[in-house]
Amino acid sequence: MLITFEGIDGAGKSTQVTKLKRHLEELGREVMTLREPGGTPVAEQIRELLLESRNDITPVGELLLFAASRAELAQRVILPALESGTDVILDRFFDSTTAYQGYGRGLDLDMLAEINRIASCGLSPDVTFFLDLTPEDALMRKFSEKSLPLAFESEELDRMENSGLDFYRRVRSGYHAIGAENPDRFVTLDALLSPAEIHREIVAKLDALFAKS
Repeated sequence: MLITFEGIDGAGKSTQVTKLKRHLEELGREVMTLREPGGTPVAEQIRELLLESRNDITPVGELLLFAASRAELAQRVILPALESGTDVILDRFFDSTTAYQGYGRGLDLDMLAEINRIASCGLSPDVTFFLDLTPEDALMRKFSEKSLPLAFESEELDRMENSGLDFYRRVRSGYHAIGAENPDRFVTLDALLSPAEIHREIVAKLDALFAKS
């Protein structure tokens, strides 16, 4: 099973990935966790390029770097793992590209869909958990009130995180649009709930999916 987690930075994806991996392993399932961009030596180098705050990358260049990283990960790691019967949990997949580069940067959505299809080797998640959080709440998680910046702009943030509040508002709206278009696989969760509450909702959804399979 291919399970993906989506959401803006600070939504708590990493926490839920860790909790879910532990839960599935307790059920006796083989589990692999991965992140995007990253997961292979080449993809990790691309990640460094994309997140380095000093790099000035055009929206199209950014898109193609993400796609190159995804192609490496999908072909070299995800596909072999799924074929061996391993569950794969991904912290971000192609929905991030649609939300960030499509709705956030304003790139053509039809072009993105084709690039996503090629880069993901035709893979689509069995279920996607979207941890929904406003950009303002995400900032509150990252900084104390005394050091809270007026926008996503700080030396403590990476290149993507420094894109500004308006950008992240567009990204969040994009995720909501993706969810409306993919109701069968897209599960929206309130990221302001406690980690334990969110985990229980995730487990309940997966239990239902396992029962059908």
